[in-house]
Amino acid sequence: MLALTAGFIIFCGFYAPRKIPAGVQVNGIDVGGCALIKAERTVREQTERYLKQKSLKIKCGSAVYSFKYPEINYTDDLQNVLKNARKNNSYTTCTSYYLCGLDEIATGICLSLEQKAVEPSAEFSKFGKPFTYREGSDGRAVDKAKLISDINKSLAGGFEDVTASFKTAERTETLDEVKKRTRLLHTFTTYFDGTNINRTSNIRLAAAKINGSVLNAGETLSFNYTVGERTKSRGFLPAKIIENGEFTEGVGGGVCQVSTTLYNAAVLSGLEIKEYHPHSLAVGYVSPSRDAMVSGSACDLKITNNRKTPVYIRAATSNGSVTFDIYGESDGNSYSFKSQVVGSVPAPEETTDDKDKARTGKDGVLSEGYLIITRNGYKKSVKLRKDKYKPVKKVVYVGDESENTENGEQLVAENP
Repeated sequence: MLALTAGFIIFCGFYAPRKIPAGVQVNGIDVGGCALIKAERTVREQTERYLKQKSLKIKCGSAVYSFKYPEINYTDDLQNVLKNARKNNSYTTCTSYYLCGLDEIATGICLSLEQKAVEPSAEFSKFGKPFTYREGSDGRAVDKAKLISDINKSLAGGFEDVTASFKTAERTETLDEVKKRTRLLHTFTTYFDGTNINRTSNIRLAAAKINGSVLNAGETLSFNYTVGERTKSRGFLPAKIIENGEFTEGVGGGVCQVSTTLYNAAVLSGLEIKEYHPHSLAVGYVSPSRDAMVSGSACDLKITNNRKTPVYIRAATSNGSVTFDIYGESDGNSYSFKSQVVGSVPAPEETTDDKDKARTGKDGVLSEGYLIITRNGYKKSVKLRKDKYKPVKKVVYVGDESENTENGEQLVAENP
């Protein structure tokens, strides 16, 4: 029985609550003789009372963010102090205050107050001025690193208000750089008989469908796809076309003048021509080797933007002319086109006793087209194409001598 009692006393003593030595003060509080747990609770209650009276205000312009306990919390070395306390000694804990979720809060504040930079821009228009320019504006952003640093300094000091600092979010480019990408590269105009109503209507309609086209880097414009099928149901009218080496009436006459004008503007802008086709007969609105015929789906004009920035295409028709302007960023070259006739094909001749069938012939043409590229004063000539245009047969009336004159139709008045 005595042994059991002694064991019980030892057991109870082993688990008896540890008491703080007499005369110990922590943060000005007398905890001598208190159990460790009670001493810990007493000191921390005082810390929390102090903390509940405090708040942290973050001022960001007109916005104010306020935080209190328990959003603001603390850590300390109280346990270590109490465990190592010695009789009749006073101690001060090392207490650190922190804002819970500081990084997430700082990120949220930054996002809510961020004003992104507005980059300068150019808006392309089909009509009026080709571009409307906007300067853009710099943005602003809260300096997150400084905000976090200032919050921590406030919590380590007297909970002073924190004022967020902004830094400028600068635009990445200038308006001059935008304007460099929207310069007029080249303009090209051809002329036609504005009194020919059907042909004029076809030219206007086809040009309007190209007007306003934008080719991004590497994109290709198909004339046939963009203009669409030339049919009466789509608004195209009968006018002169070239078919099987002859001038004849056909729906959509005049559209080839639009494709030819666009072809020249594109070549002189330094764009890549993926596909083009010459007429079978020479036309009157451009020199030989400068035409680009389109027909159905078999013969197309395809132009590729070989630059790293967009190109913009504008078309305009007036009473007797069609013009294409191409805008974009210069590649540093200037371009000119040289048409050179290198031979001819004599017009065949036949006779007729029907005066109405008589007509003036026209020799065929052998020609070459050269692109002259100039850069820094140096010129280079590149042969683009070699073409053969068929002759137009001459038909001579051999009836009554008094009527045997060459009153045949002149086949250069109208061109497809």
